[in-house]
Amino acid sequence: MRSLELARRNFKEVWRDPLSLGITIALPVVLLLIFQAFGEFEDIFKPTALTPGIALFGFVMLMFSSAMILSRDREDALFARLLTAPLSARDFIAAYSLPYVSVAIIQGVVLFVIGGFLGLEMNGSVLLVILVLFLMAVLYVGLGMILGSLLAVAPMSGAYAVVLLLTIFGGAWMDLEQIGGAFQSAGNALPFAHALDATRNIMIDGADLGAIGTDLLWVSAYTLAVVVLALVLFRRKMLE
Repeated sequence: MRSLELARRNFKEVWRDPLSLGITIALPVVLLLIFQAFGEFEDIFKPTALTPGIALFGFVMLMFSSAMILSRDREDALFARLLTAPLSARDFIAAYSLPYVSVAIIQGVVLFVIGGFLGLEMNGSVLLVILVLFLMAVLYVGLGMILGSLLAVAPMSGAYAVVLLLTIFGGAWMDLEQIGGAFQSAGNALPFAHALDATRNIMIDGADLGAIGTDLLWVSAYTLAVVVLALVLFRRKMLE
């Protein structure tokens, strides 16, 4: 029950700032509208290929917001009082994560609806696309929990920039196969490229679960590792 109370408090923190929330949802849509205009020159900018990459960009914004709220709370007396409550690290992580996962779902729905009006195609299973993007939303929010557990507010922007660049160079709006070399190798070692390959293969080629199995394993493994690491780090903070 106490974890639900903390989750409700965090929901209110997220939803009480409509301007910030509106920017979080609207900015990916604006980027989609701008970048899709280049679709006649590069296939990567056509709505079907571009929308999953823009979705990941939106998740990066949520990662930053979730990290900031956790970091601010750690620096506040409120956090010390919260630690006296009979809550586990899992309870805390869930309470801080759920509000942002819910926003990620709204982000994704809005983005794909707008993409549909722009000509986005869905030749495969919508449920598979939802599964991959949901795992990535959890991964990004989990990264936010890790950063919020480790960093103060001041250096958070630098960490945000690093994850954003990794997402972009992971193929969000550039073709790793065309770049090749070390960039492609590095991108393929991270979950972002595998999530994008999976969603694009589903949407463009109608790939089924078997066809995206390897990419899905990469995404699932990274997501599990990030969540476990977030729990471990937060538990250590509780014991300090």
